[in-house]
Amino acid sequence: MAYKYLVIVESPTKAKTIEKYLGRNYKVVASKGHLRDLPKSRMAIDFENDYQPDYISIRGKGDLIKELKKYGHKAEKIYLASDPDREGEAISWHLAHLLGLDPADNIRVVYNEVTKDAVKEALKNPRPINMDLVSAQQARRILDRLVGYSISPILWKKVKKGLSAGRVQSVALKLIVNREEEIAGFEPVESWTIDGTFLKDKHVFQAAFYGLDGKKLKLKTKEEADAVFEKITSNVFEISDVTKKQQKRNPAQPFTTSSLQQEAANKLNFRTRKTMMIAQELYEGIPLGKEGSVGLITYMRTDSTRVSAGSIEEAHEYITGTYGPEYAIEKQRENKKAPSAQDAHEAIRPSSVLRVPSEIEAFLTKDQFKLYQLIWARFLASQMTPAIFDTMKVDLKHEDVMFRATGSKENFAGYRKVYVEGTAKEKDNLLPEMAVGDTVFSKDIEPNQHFSQPPARYSEATLIKALEENGVGRPSTYAPTIETIQKRYYVKVTAKRFEPTELGTIVNGLISTYFPDIVNISFTAGMEQDLDSVEEGKMEWVKVVDRFYKPFAEELAKAEVEIEKIEIKDEPAGFDCELCGHPMVIKIGRFGKFYACSNFPECRNTKAIVKKINVTCPVCHKGEVIERKSKKNRIFYGCDRYPECEFISWDKPIGRDCPKCQHYLVEKKVKGGIQVKCSHCEYEEDVQK
Repeated sequence: MAYKYLVIVESPTKAKTIEKYLGRNYKVVASKGHLRDLPKSRMAIDFENDYQPDYISIRGKGDLIKELKKYGHKAEKIYLASDPDREGEAISWHLAHLLGLDPADNIRVVYNEVTKDAVKEALKNPRPINMDLVSAQQARRILDRLVGYSISPILWKKVKKGLSAGRVQSVALKLIVNREEEIAGFEPVESWTIDGTFLKDKHVFQAAFYGLDGKKLKLKTKEEADAVFEKITSNVFEISDVTKKQQKRNPAQPFTTSSLQQEAANKLNFRTRKTMMIAQELYEGIPLGKEGSVGLITYMRTDSTRVSAGSIEEAHEYITGTYGPEYAIEKQRENKKAPSAQDAHEAIRPSSVLRVPSEIEAFLTKDQFKLYQLIWARFLASQMTPAIFDTMKVDLKHEDVMFRATGSKENFAGYRKVYVEGTAKEKDNLLPEMAVGDTVFSKDIEPNQHFSQPPARYSEATLIKALEENGVGRPSTYAPTIETIQKRYYVKVTAKRFEPTELGTIVNGLISTYFPDIVNISFTAGMEQDLDSVEEGKMEWVKVVDRFYKPFAEELAKAEVEIEKIEIKDEPAGFDCELCGHPMVIKIGRFGKFYACSNFPECRNTKAIVKKINVTCPVCHKGEVIERKSKKNRIFYGCDRYPECEFISWDKPIGRDCPKCQHYLVEKKVKGGIQVKCSHCEYEEDVQK
């Protein structure tokens, strides 16, 4: 029997999942993302006609468009069910244009989770395409095109081919460069503490100098610390004050896109792109045996922490039944919304808390399980009672010298039964029972010197947090932004932190000087608010673009004239080309640095830059082991005589053989240090801290 209704979604996986829900009357197909866009070869914006974009069908999508039209001709009704955000609304609008549909008809279907009930309910309530959403997406696309296609050619001419600029990526780069300047200009500040180990009835505890005569005193120099230390003439201290309190700690709110990206980076060591890719898989549907394919989480691009009443009720019943009524909150906490947050979608949560991670683990990949467990636990914890800690603060006096000890003990786990934020689990810090007037004895007291540390370079998680806090970009833009600044070699990753390259510093300097609004955080955040106003129907998209472009066009004209050609000098490699004898130099390419002959283009000799680890190859015993990188940027080790010798290892060989089986030993990173193990048998050495 032929189908009556055609449903068009974005991905083939989602199409398969939804078709199983809807039965024979429905045909569900995928557009595989956008079908129309601005052409890559030209600006394609009509400046004389209110910045109208000139869209074309994307190259390579022609056959798919024909196929969708063919399916559409056979259907009585077409529903457009792309993702529930600006981008998804724009895809539906482009589809309506290609298929000859009226955007004002009830053809748009939106759902927040790919479950049978949610999809069927959405199909009962189709609506017209939301042109405010489309306009907001179109304005963003045009602004990005204006910035990218205007500044990038200037960078090509004045600096180097292949460079690019963008609204969000330029701000991200500026944050990284500014942080590097802070680190370079940092002057450490000296401070001192006096730390002591004390004894009370055989119980040992720690306390630190607090002040003199009951007033807090910070020690800045050795002389100040020595002056206090000299006042301590015996090991006898008296308890002058004991304060006991109960402290409540509330759980974190359910995940938004950016908080999920940050927590997955911190807890699971996932890169931003990996987090979003796995979240997409969980959202679109995972086959769960007899239950069939089910979307396990709600839509993963959101900056809202709101959740539905149905999910709250389900969570309450599960928590009460599994952990007891004392763990379930009775009254909902106030939903604190960031000023720039859109509240169109729910937070990221499991489509049903009854799909317990451990019970469906067999159907998930290792990484899918890790991310699903994180999302499930975070949502469940958000619906649980606070954790309660007993805290104790004790003041110890010797003459006018005062030390202070603090301790805490978990009294009631609350939400911590299922989820603890961050990477480290807190341990109870217990103090012995003490009362005012008790005597304690010091075992060891010593002054310690400290220096303030420079601010840390940004990691993926902290960069996303900084962009979000400053209102720059949107959840969907963070992953591609981070990828682009690395691909252009504006930044490199050192110990999982971003460090600007010379090229990145030069590009940031030019953009900051000649296009200050592009890297002005408050200006960029204001632009995001304007786009939100377009989405809410409060502003016209043409006015938003016009207000940006008029001053920007003047900056462009000035930059074309004033920016001088910048020569990035090649760094000498320190050896000569074996083909022509000219000196080799270090150049920067798309994938980083490499060796090239200075006699280019006459001599085109190039070599990869390899890092030697001073270990002879354990297989051929002729070559040297070098550090290499895989396509996914993962470090591995191989012989420099490849392909003659095919030795390869993910673990670092150390140049010694196993005393048991004579195979080579390798280093493995483990909790607390480095473990030396045999590459073949069970032999291992103590962890080196």
